[in-house]
Amino acid sequence: MSGHCVFLDLRIELDNAITYGTKAAAAKIARKALEKAQAASAGAEEEYFRGQIEMLRGNHSAAIKHFDAAIKLNPADGAAFNDRALCMIELGIIDKAFPYFDKGIEVEPDYANVYHNKGWLLNNIGRHREAIACFKKALELEPERPVTYDNLADALYNLQDYGGALKAYKKVLELLKPGICRQIRKQIGIKIKQIEKKLNSALNP
Repeated sequence: MSGHCVFLDLRIELDNAITYGTKAAAAKIARKALEKAQAASAGAEEEYFRGQIEMLRGNHSAAIKHFDAAIKLNPADGAAFNDRALCMIELGIIDKAFPYFDKGIEVEPDYANVYHNKGWLLNNIGRHREAIACFKKALELEPERPVTYDNLADALYNLQDYGGALKAYKKVLELLKPGICRQIRKQIGIKIKQIEKKLNSALNP
């Protein structure tokens, strides 16, 4: 396995821990990845994982410096642009985050995360239709990504497309691995019941 594949696998493992696991588990993976990057003298990867560690600590300004360094060493790293944008959002720099998402898409157009996170931001500021387009692009690239279906469902719900939202939430439950993410399953189960009640009320006023 090449060094690139090793770091790609570690990035995926880290992303899954952040999305579905715990902060402690994610931090452990980030530290392991940093050690491997240091051992391999992989400067761009080292800066990237240092940025991840600072993000997990809540030090978003420090994380941005590391992501900027990673980008300087590897200008084609869409994930570094994506994560810099996420740090900016945490710091309240929302409008200026979009160019970093867009640059991430430009340099790494097959990276699903950047479409997902741009969609997440669009949905949160009320631009639901644009958000849906981003989520659908992310799902074209990664069709079995439950977190994107979850966000797609929320955007559809915001547009009062309750049938579409219900279908997307059920897809989340279908894709989540059994035995994990119990809290997420519970929350989605509640949302499904709420939507079904709303749809039943519409059919039987």
